[in-house]
Amino acid sequence: MRAAAAIVSLAVSGALIVMTSACDQDGSKSSNIRYGDCEVSGRHGQFHLTPETAGALTVKTTLPAPGWWNGDTPESVKSGYEYCMAANIAYRSGLDRVEVKNAPFPEVVSGKTKDFDLALAQITITPERSKVAEFSPPYLSSTLGLLIRRGENIDEGNISDVRIGVAEGTTGEEFVENRIKPVQPVTAYANDPEMIRALEDGRIDAVVHDTTILLPYAQKESSRVSLVGQYRTDQGYGALYPTGSPNRAELDRVIRQLIDDGTLAKLSAVYLGAAFGRDPAKIPFITVDDNS
Repeated sequence: MRAAAAIVSLAVSGALIVMTSACDQDGSKSSNIRYGDCEVSGRHGQFHLTPETAGALTVKTTLPAPGWWNGDTPESVKSGYEYCMAANIAYRSGLDRVEVKNAPFPEVVSGKTKDFDLALAQITITPERSKVAEFSPPYLSSTLGLLIRRGENIDEGNISDVRIGVAEGTTGEEFVENRIKPVQPVTAYANDPEMIRALEDGRIDAVVHDTTILLPYAQKESSRVSLVGQYRTDQGYGALYPTGSPNRAELDRVIRQLIDDGTLAKLSAVYLGAAFGRDPAKIPFITVDDNS
């Protein structure tokens, strides 16, 4: 989806230590390079890219995405799981900054644009998307959450009878159309806040979207919505590369290193855990009748 929600990092978990300067693994400071509020680690310049813009890692995403990209505009983003993932990629590739480009999600996953080095936008790797775009190894596993208004009685038994909202161009949209098969028309929304407002206002009855994207909305003090379950998808998030990217192999190597050395697990604990306010593993799993 933007795509099913990230539940379990594919890395080993650990605690995040905030550093005031970037250091190589041998303890020597390469420079006081800063990437917003992110900690960076590993060896500066270990990997070698041919970036879209000299000295910068250009990353496409879709804002807003709390927890993933903390900020409403490219200029205001200073932290978040995917932003700090990009920061670590930039640092280990010897690049001194991350340039963020905001774009609608359908454009990001279209495979038709080349003005970036990679896209990080909670993109689920699917066979259909892999036909038009190239992906990194999966860096996070994912599920789809079911969000409803507080006090409503909607579950796996009657979900196909209600009005469902989805995020446009996501695997959640495909899941609803092909697996839940609702009897009422599905409404696709261009952005998440608009979709949540429609649910709160009663224009739709339920939302099916990435669990990790929905959790922050459900955890707000003034929230009128509740996350009542999640669907397994057996899918994962991946970085998307421009078709024919000369950096694909090298970026794959960096991302595998971030998984193997526990960096991504640390980012998940700090940024996604804070955004969730609830352990995703404790959200009950629900099923869908494929014969319906």
